[in-house]
Amino acid sequence: MGYRYLITALLIGICGGLSAQEKLLSKDAAVSLALENNFGIKVAKNQLAIADNNAGILNSGYLPRLTGTAGATYNDFNSTTEYPGQFENNGDPRQDLEIKNAESQGYNAALSLNYTLFDGMGRLYNFKRLKEQYQLTELQARETIENTVLQLFSVYYEIARLTENENVLRQALEISKDRIKRAEYSFEYGQNTKLDILNAQVDVTNDSISLMNVQQNLANTKRDLNVVLNQNLNETFVVDTLVSFIPKLQLEDYVAQSKENNVAILQTERNLAINEYDVKVNRSGYLPTLGLTGSYGWNLNQSAATSFLPGQIIPGSNRNSLNLALGANLTWNLFDGGGTTVRVKNAKIAYENQELFKDQVTLEVDRDILNALGIYENRLQIFKIQEQNVVTNQNNFERSKEQFQLGRITSIEFRQAQINLLNAQTNKNLAKYDAKLAELQLLQLTGQLLSEEF
Repeated sequence: MGYRYLITALLIGICGGLSAQEKLLSKDAAVSLALENNFGIKVAKNQLAIADNNAGILNSGYLPRLTGTAGATYNDFNSTTEYPGQFENNGDPRQDLEIKNAESQGYNAALSLNYTLFDGMGRLYNFKRLKEQYQLTELQARETIENTVLQLFSVYYEIARLTENENVLRQALEISKDRIKRAEYSFEYGQNTKLDILNAQVDVTNDSISLMNVQQNLANTKRDLNVVLNQNLNETFVVDTLVSFIPKLQLEDYVAQSKENNVAILQTERNLAINEYDVKVNRSGYLPTLGLTGSYGWNLNQSAATSFLPGQIIPGSNRNSLNLALGANLTWNLFDGGGTTVRVKNAKIAYENQELFKDQVTLEVDRDILNALGIYENRLQIFKIQEQNVVTNQNNFERSKEQFQLGRITSIEFRQAQINLLNAQTNKNLAKYDAKLAELQLLQLTGQLLSEEF
């Protein structure tokens, strides 16, 4: 009897943490949380913001450059002037000239404007290149979101699978516990031996351990999902275990449109456009550059008193001036040692390489889609077979249960029927979520992952 009390205490410990009602985390809610909180998606959004800044008018080179300058000077002038001879022409004694603490100041301010009217179209093509770069970054952000969503559902459906397995193991444990009671009653009335009780107790122990392992894996996987969602690791929830599959005709339409929607192919097209603009930007080096310049300046000089002739001091003066200047300049690099030619040739080669890479990616995507479609159809068929297998084993178990209660089969035979049903149910759960994940991978390859309702 002490052994039975130990098993009961163990089960209470297992089930005690599940008594509280946990909130349902739906698929749509999980996706929304990931899009809002996931670290990788946040980084992708920041990269997209940088690309948006780079593609703006402030980074285009089309705006003029306006420069302001200002300055000030201060001078403290001291001098002594000695003249030759002792007397003036009129006979008066000659005196030396001294100037002390003669202060002078200078102030200036200016505005300079430079604007490029024409630069060989390089500015235009570079601006278009930045626009293509922004679209490429958008596709890269989309790829990050798709990978995150796929990672999210791989964890989400693993939680769903473990949840269903937990329920199956609970039922198996209840059946094993009921066997102990029946074996004890039969033993008390002399209908069986102590061996049947021991066998039932062993089965209860094994079922309890299996349930504990599933519950631990379930708790760990929920923490994995909390990491993807960037929320508290101890957040508790239950997930939706209902799964629906997309009709075959709709999937065939997605596959037919994959070249227009696959994110990897779209990225190669954007890179190809960027390389094309690189060629045009480098060709602009063959053409001249025409620019306008303008300046507006102000100067103020306050000079101190000075002496140029013996006995004569010129008083200080103020000089204030304004200056306006306009000009144009033409620059044509007639020969730069062949640098422009080399850059144009290299840009053309890079464009050819990008064309080859696009063909390679297209071929690989076609292969991946065919493989993913085959895997999905295979797993979906396995799921249907496993569903029928559960029905067959459920019928077998019910009949075995009736025969066991009538004493026509042994507890070992009944246990085998129970194990067969348990395996069929867990295999069906595995097949169901494997098929759904295969479908999601196919949707990603066809570029439809983010357009489907979850």
